[in-house]
Amino acid sequence: MGRAFEDLGQGVYLLDAHYGHPGVAAFYAVVEGDAVAFVETGVSSSLQQALALLVALDMTPEQVRYVMPTHVHLDHAGGAGTMMQAFPNAQLVVHPRGARHLIDPSKLIAGTRAVYGDEAFDRLYGEIPPVPETRVIAADDGQVFDLNGRPLQTLDTPGHAYHHYCLVDAHSRGIFTGDTFGLSYPQIRDRAGRRVVIPTTTPVHFDPQALNASVARLMALDPQRLYLTHYGPLDAPADHVDDYLAWIDRFVAITEDCAPVEDDRIDDLAEALGQALAEACGFDRAALDWLRMDLKLNAQGLAHWYRHRDG
Repeated sequence: MGRAFEDLGQGVYLLDAHYGHPGVAAFYAVVEGDAVAFVETGVSSSLQQALALLVALDMTPEQVRYVMPTHVHLDHAGGAGTMMQAFPNAQLVVHPRGARHLIDPSKLIAGTRAVYGDEAFDRLYGEIPPVPETRVIAADDGQVFDLNGRPLQTLDTPGHAYHHYCLVDAHSRGIFTGDTFGLSYPQIRDRAGRRVVIPTTTPVHFDPQALNASVARLMALDPQRLYLTHYGPLDAPADHVDDYLAWIDRFVAITEDCAPVEDDRIDDLAEALGQALAEACGFDRAALDWLRMDLKLNAQGLAHWYRHRDG
């Protein structure tokens, strides 16, 4: 399985969720004194990485104070129920619009099965137990959670999903961005060797105007590092934000040109997105293969936005 975690400094640890295969989805631990908060959960099987980190730090499951998924898509929150069973003193902090889906995950499970199919769902996610309502905090915009004197603040950031918050960690001058600041796999770079940050527009709540506003809200805080779920820390985010915003606009324009009213146009849209990235960034076949699933899901979400954009 490889190394269980990476120490990013300032009490922040990256853990690989092993979502499908390594390097696709991360989750994080914030450690302050004798208390721990997990940001994102990975999937149910990701609990093993979390437990390995606690052992390495000579800590116990009872010391986990918070479990904090940025939104309820299952690569971010699929392990919430399993974590809450394992961490008896933890509270689950979730966006108010997502809380009910972790208290009763039946609709979330059904919707994800519809997108991925039963076989892929079972392989990727496994069992998803419900979380008792008494252990769930529906976090207000701007609410601060105290981790042994270390403030962790939730910010409502729609655009990728309406049930999305980002988590500000003033101590590290970092923000855990979930999918609001897109995805950027460290091994995929442009011709100049720079990391490429692209939107993640998976079904069904993509809203380009809201996403632009959410990114502006994050950058107004002058973060020095973003902790991406897909994948890992992104330093000097101000150097990337203009390119990222340009890709949001480009994805929208490509969708409008493709006009994916019918489902058989979604594959064409995914191909067009990949072609645009290849031409602009010099991606080779290996890079496009790595992004294949992301581009397919992005195309599905963009098609849904296109069909309902005036609704």
